[in-house]
Amino acid sequence: MINIEQPADKREFRQENIQCDLAVIGGGLAGVCAAVTAAREGLSVALVQDRPVLGGNASSEVRLWALGATSHKGNNNRWSREGGVIDEILVENIYRNPEGNPVIFDTVILEKVVEEPNINLLLNTSAVKITKKENQKIESVTAFCSQNSILYNISAPLFCDASGDGVTAYLAGAEFRMGAESREEFDEKFAPSLEYGALMGHSIFFYSKDTGKPVRFVPPSYALKDIKQIPRYRNFGKNHYGCQLWWVEYGGRLDTVHDTEKIKWELWKIVYGIWDYIKNSGSFPGTENMTLEWVGMIPGKRESRRFIGDYILVQNDIVRQKEHYDAVSYGGWAIDLHPADGIYSRLPGCDQWHSKGVYQIPYRCMYSKDIENLFLAGRIMSTSHVANGSTRVMLTCAHNAQAVGMASVLCVRDKCLPRDVAEPEKVSLLQQKLLKCGQYIPGIKLEDPEDIAKEAAISVSSELKLSKLDNKGPLLTLHDSMAMLFPARKGSNIFVSFEIFADKETELIVELKSSSRIGNFTPDLLLERKKISISPKTASESCRAKEKVKLYSGADGGVNSGAAAFTQKFNQTSEDSFSQGNIEIEFESILETDQYVFICLRKNPDIHIRCSSQHITGVLSVVSKGNFRVSNGNIQKPDKDIGVDEMEFWIPQRWPNCHLLSCRFKSAIEAFGPDNLTNGFARPFKGANAWVADFDDRSPEAVLEWEKPKSIKKIELAFDTDFDHPMESVFMGHTYHTVPYCVREYLISDSQGRVVYECRENHKTRNVITFDEPVTTDKLIIQLQRPDVNIPAALFEVRCYE
Repeated sequence: MINIEQPADKREFRQENIQCDLAVIGGGLAGVCAAVTAAREGLSVALVQDRPVLGGNASSEVRLWALGATSHKGNNNRWSREGGVIDEILVENIYRNPEGNPVIFDTVILEKVVEEPNINLLLNTSAVKITKKENQKIESVTAFCSQNSILYNISAPLFCDASGDGVTAYLAGAEFRMGAESREEFDEKFAPSLEYGALMGHSIFFYSKDTGKPVRFVPPSYALKDIKQIPRYRNFGKNHYGCQLWWVEYGGRLDTVHDTEKIKWELWKIVYGIWDYIKNSGSFPGTENMTLEWVGMIPGKRESRRFIGDYILVQNDIVRQKEHYDAVSYGGWAIDLHPADGIYSRLPGCDQWHSKGVYQIPYRCMYSKDIENLFLAGRIMSTSHVANGSTRVMLTCAHNAQAVGMASVLCVRDKCLPRDVAEPEKVSLLQQKLLKCGQYIPGIKLEDPEDIAKEAAISVSSELKLSKLDNKGPLLTLHDSMAMLFPARKGSNIFVSFEIFADKETELIVELKSSSRIGNFTPDLLLERKKISISPKTASESCRAKEKVKLYSGADGGVNSGAAAFTQKFNQTSEDSFSQGNIEIEFESILETDQYVFICLRKNPDIHIRCSSQHITGVLSVVSKGNFRVSNGNIQKPDKDIGVDEMEFWIPQRWPNCHLLSCRFKSAIEAFGPDNLTNGFARPFKGANAWVADFDDRSPEAVLEWEKPKSIKKIELAFDTDFDHPMESVFMGHTYHTVPYCVREYLISDSQGRVVYECRENHKTRNVITFDEPVTTDKLIIQLQRPDVNIPAALFEVRCYE
């Protein structure tokens, strides 16, 4: 028996004191990325999370897929998946968990934190009190752990509130807003009306499964009795569950902080009423064996308090893609507002409007204007209600928080406050430190004076000069317009041929397009248009073949079984059944700068085009088609002036249906040279920014050679893990563990041929190689293994440090 003597009238919670450099309150993806970033730079960090798991809305408690600028591949933001720590988490999750199991995703996030010895992780611990110093600084936070009954007194020079509701910022007295501003305050034409509502609600998800035997369901007494109270009740289906039912939303008319428990109970009532309807109404045959496997215990929150920094991000920052001197992150999700009445509203579940490209987010939004040592991370960042409709999504929050974590490093190093880092000289340093650790900031180039790779003469075994793509892929029908998206050089003009087949006399419209803003991937600038007459050799035969099976490109631009069947039919039919030929298109337009261009083949269901079996880093095919998850069609066209642009969506297909078009260029595209390895960009932007070896180079190598021997302590390499892939964290499955473009094996040797490093199972974007003893050499040879016979080896970046 354990007997601890303590007078009954003097008992109190046990207390422990923690002193650290940075206290992060909130363990969602934002808090995790802030904590990991700071800890890796040597800061001692306390990470305080009020739940038993990390990840917030992405955790197994809520189970919302984590997304950001890529937006399910449903917008025009190519190669826009967030970099740095959150990229590490997503790539690792794909490697271990392509099925999208939320419990496994929990382990990936937790491992990322516990691997950092500088992080003191406090789970099940809620911040309940703060003490202030001089009224403008937080001195300490008191947090209570419900599992061990300990009060932690956490003292630090810097605090980061990533708690979602801003509990620390609120207790500290920081200025905040809740709800929508008027249209006039920030000239936001998309600001909602009173009828629409000023706040978005919460959602609770549920999972179902087929047990293989009949299962009955007796609803709890509190379940919603009349499903017709939900205006869209006819939209429910037996296969609709999990994140698909994000519109099971409620609470926008209430206080989304203090009424959260009331909101949760209403959502439980709704969920069990929905399941009762699906199981017991008789309207859903095939549900006899289905059971309700899981219902969320807590709601996923969209919006509550937004705290005010030295800058408030607004609608025009997003739509006009305003440039900021202190840009440290970016966003790209649609401005996505929901009616306050949620599931009980007769309005559509959301109103989403996309900008033409990603937009910069300034550092000045990420600290409190009142509380001098308080950073703001996650959805509580300084924005208007409208802008928050875009910035609130998890990967944007995580990417912003990495900037917060790095800014805290500068504050500790220079003994300064968050606002001081916004000074141009310091913010420039912050940008460079972020870029060095894999963060991407649109338009900002890495310029690292310590990188000695820039001093080396770089030669390569081969360099892709794109003159053709083979014709070994499937045949696709132009039910939708398709385009090749590729980097082109200043001063060039485009002369290309495609292999096509026609059913009858028809006309093909081919356009050369680019983006009016270089760096965007919205083809809103028409450079040239050609009309080409097509004649079949034997139209009657081709029509009979076509009648047997129709080719169709699916909702995500993918190819369905009809496509495969039609391709097989073609392969079994003599070529005389179709008009086969290489149509040649010469555009006279001379490009004025390095940029991405689109060769667009406009829809014509009488025309079929041959695809390639090959894939290349920095080159895509795209389809003029909407993605039902994030748009209402292939054209964004507001029915009134709400301050957003009309535009076409051109979206890629998902692997393995992301076929490039078979084509030949009269003048080879030369955009994949070794100069890209040290140009300061590590993903496609205005160019491919990658060295890509030739298809036939089975053992490609890059050689860095210096005039004098160098004592090399660290090498950093950046590989292609397909920044165009959203890598949804849960619910949606993925077709591979390792991204097909990624180099899996490589060797690094010195001038004597000695192997100084060998990697046999790479799947990561960034490889950081640190030597116990420096390697002294005047030459490094980086030998890569080609990922696949149809995918040439590619490397975005190499950096070396003494």
